[in-house]
Amino acid sequence: MMLQVSDLTIARGGIPVLEGVRFTLSPGQALVVRGPNGIGKTTLLRTIAGLQPPVSGRIDVPPESLVYAGHADGIKATLTVAENLKFWAEAFGRKDYSQAIEAFRLTALSARLAGALSAGQKRRLGLARLLVTGRAIWVLDEPTVSLDTEAVAMFAHAVRGHLATGGMALMATHIDIGLSEAQVLDVGKYKAKPLMDNDFDGAFL
Repeated sequence: MMLQVSDLTIARGGIPVLEGVRFTLSPGQALVVRGPNGIGKTTLLRTIAGLQPPVSGRIDVPPESLVYAGHADGIKATLTVAENLKFWAEAFGRKDYSQAIEAFRLTALSARLAGALSAGQKRRLGLARLLVTGRAIWVLDEPTVSLDTEAVAMFAHAVRGHLATGGMALMATHIDIGLSEAQVLDVGKYKAKPLMDNDFDGAFL
């Protein structure tokens, strides 16, 4: 099982932002996507996650092997922490969510409504969902937003554990989360050429 991206061109608002992107992610590997703000990192991750179509190129990934976590935490405010994880575990055909509770130190908060959590606690709960999906490939867009130093360490530990069991992680992050084993993909070299003023049709591809 692996994720392979070949000659991928992606667009935002009909305008190409990255072109010719290529990389392979194999079991046990982590890849950090880097590049200046606005270059298309989020668009790239959303395209790989299947949330929007590419302009051209290929994304080869086994069915039901990928899970995406974006800027939203994906939690239900009216459910407790434990109920949120139970909901997501069952949605992915699993029952046990105790590992997720422990990994992000949510035991003391398990009976609290998610809507009453702080921003950092909500983020920890949102990331804990990854552990109940059973999916091999984690695609993560700025996963450390709202996390303090201690929580970033929790997240890095969870990623290492995932990689150790043959999982994979593809993430965009501006901070060093301490994953020295992670490779870096600088998408700056894939920046799309600007459209010419007379390329009316190209703006709507």
